[in-house]
Amino acid sequence: MPAMFKEVKATRIGKETFELDEKVVIDEEVEIIVNEMAFGRFSLSPTFLKEFIVGYLMGEGLIDTLDNIKLIDLEENTIKVEIDLFDFDIRREMVMSSDCFGGWRNRIEFVKEVKSDYTVSKDKILDAFERLRKESTVWKETGGTHIAAIVTENTFIAIEDVSRHVAIDKVMGAAVLKGIDISRSFIACSGRMPSDMVMKVARVGIPILTSKAAPTASGYTAGQKSGITLVGFVRGKRFNLYTHPKRISVN
Repeated sequence: MPAMFKEVKATRIGKETFELDEKVVIDEEVEIIVNEMAFGRFSLSPTFLKEFIVGYLMGEGLIDTLDNIKLIDLEENTIKVEIDLFDFDIRREMVMSSDCFGGWRNRIEFVKEVKSDYTVSKDKILDAFERLRKESTVWKETGGTHIAAIVTENTFIAIEDVSRHVAIDKVMGAAVLKGIDISRSFIACSGRMPSDMVMKVARVGIPILTSKAAPTASGYTAGQKSGITLVGFVRGKRFNLYTHPKRISVN
């Protein structure tokens, strides 16, 4: 697996001034090419790229299932994908030219509402964040990553990345590749929850998004409309419930 960080020289300024070795997280620019069309460039950590592309494509609504992907070719700093989907061009335009559709407020209308009876206990959420903290090994070395995990009854998959969005993409992709029933799962993450992140989770059918940070106003509205349960400020033994609280057992 590629390295996640490297050592550099730095100067510590404080009561005393001295040189020291510090660890900084590695970020690389990766280009996505879908059906021979340049799709965009993403700054991310150079690990779990197959998981990233699967999670990204599903989270943006560009594919419905893993079967829609005919080829994934991972080259240096380039991911080439072939998708077999009759309405792909329409979906592509919605992602690449979302302003033509009125931005996220109109795009949310194309997100199927998540209707799930899946529930999770307060203790399960708190335990997940304690484990998330322990597995944030690159952050402990560098202070430069976010982390996300997908959690089920018997599975915990955590991945760190320089981007909070890409960390979500990677764990969703990992779950899909492993054949996990994501409708019976929740995501635990370290970053704030804006509308695009909430819609990403809703498109793949994950009913609960939890974070140690807060939702934005757009994220809160997207959570309400898409049927996603949003849990924020998971700290110590407490958290805030924002939308669709019936999925969280607090007793």
